[in-house]
Amino acid sequence: MIKDLFIRKTLSELEEQADGNHNALKRHLNAMNLVLLGIGCVIGAGIFVLTGTAAANHAGPAIALSFVISATGCMLAGLCYAEFSSMIPVAGSAYTYGYATMGEFIAWIIGWDLILEYLFGSATVAVGWSGYVVSFLNDFGIHLPASICQSPFIFDATGWHASGAIINFPAVFIVGIMTTLLIIGIKESAKFNNIIVLVKVTVILLFIGFGISHIQIENWQPFIPENTGISGQFGWSGILTGAAVVFFAYIGFDAVSTASQEAINPKRDMPIGILVSLAVCTILYIAVSLVLTGIVNYKDLNVSAPIAVAIDTAGQSLFWLRPIIKIGAIAGLSSVVLVLLMGQSRIFFTMASDGLLWKSFAKTHSKFKTPHVTTIVTGLFAAFFAGLFPIGLLGELVSIGTLLAFVIVCIGIIILRKSEPDVPRGFRTPWVPLVPILGAMVCLAQMASLPADTWLRLIGWMLVGFLIYFFYGRKHSHARLARKNQK
Repeated sequence: MIKDLFIRKTLSELEEQADGNHNALKRHLNAMNLVLLGIGCVIGAGIFVLTGTAAANHAGPAIALSFVISATGCMLAGLCYAEFSSMIPVAGSAYTYGYATMGEFIAWIIGWDLILEYLFGSATVAVGWSGYVVSFLNDFGIHLPASICQSPFIFDATGWHASGAIINFPAVFIVGIMTTLLIIGIKESAKFNNIIVLVKVTVILLFIGFGISHIQIENWQPFIPENTGISGQFGWSGILTGAAVVFFAYIGFDAVSTASQEAINPKRDMPIGILVSLAVCTILYIAVSLVLTGIVNYKDLNVSAPIAVAIDTAGQSLFWLRPIIKIGAIAGLSSVVLVLLMGQSRIFFTMASDGLLWKSFAKTHSKFKTPHVTTIVTGLFAAFFAGLFPIGLLGELVSIGTLLAFVIVCIGIIILRKSEPDVPRGFRTPWVPLVPILGAMVCLAQMASLPADTWLRLIGWMLVGFLIYFFYGRKHSHARLARKNQK
């Protein structure tokens, strides 16, 4: 019985599944599409939302160092992802990689963890989108009632409180629009994303370029605020906690790997998409965080639209940039919601194709050839969480889920080098096992710095997943049933 939990799918079985499945997804994405897909997902909540909240609550101006730490862990994990994606061109990301290296039960843990990552990720970004839309409309004298554009709940150090609001309607609205676009098709979604990426990168460069002259050096002093006596509240522990919180911002390259089955030449293009998008975004994140905390004192950045606050603080000389920045943020966060919802639906689709989730989740639309059932289910749940819960709580859940997935991927590379040394690789992770070991260690260190409540929620989420696996997934696993028939 224990042995059955670790049944592995061979690489040939995975490729056969990708190419021979009658529900196969269409291959429309080239290397540039994948790079822009990664940038489309990475440049979003991290810059437009979490930079401010993480600086205000954890790291102060040293949030720039938090981004460096996160980027280091991401680059190490990204090198491992690049090797996997060049070997296994199948939708499913780390879930599929885990199935090939460590067996079904570990794959289930990763898959269920990725659901946490993408589901709460899309909800988090939708809440940030709502904040910028409300701020943008306010500039034109249109004031939405707080009761329909804020979370009904507030979560802080003292616990849960009612905010008096009913629902965050703009957050629900954007989830609905992006869900509809994903049902229509991946090619159409990619075109939309490409345009949005060009818009928001231009806007970010404008903010950096014109914002530099408004930096007040005193806002950087002290660059690393003194620790309050509580771990994670400023000082070096705050920098590490800030790194763990903003780690969520980098999951775009993970989302790229979920699109392997829709890439035209995945063995060559997937590593390009993952590593190039990660490098570009890291540079932009560090630059924006320095300019943001230079314009506004970090204590005033605990808001859902920090760059909007920075533009307002700069005064009349940057007044012209205010609507441009907000339009860029609104457009940019839209593409992040799109990519995260796409990643979630592809994880569901792949797990269902393996028999671990219900058959209906493995269906594709007869006309659009998209996993419409899983896309609709994902959209409904994301809209629910975006409409009801605050951004800080959602962001922490995403970070711990992402970090856990990265740890398992790093370990998986070491295992696969031993178990499948001769399989052709379009890309090879350098300095194995040093790179994957360092990647796992950096990610584990950031996980350890997250609040205890976040760990408890992760454990609760995993317990629910174990129940589904042992009462449904294990009994219907295609790999397990195939092995039984062979006997």
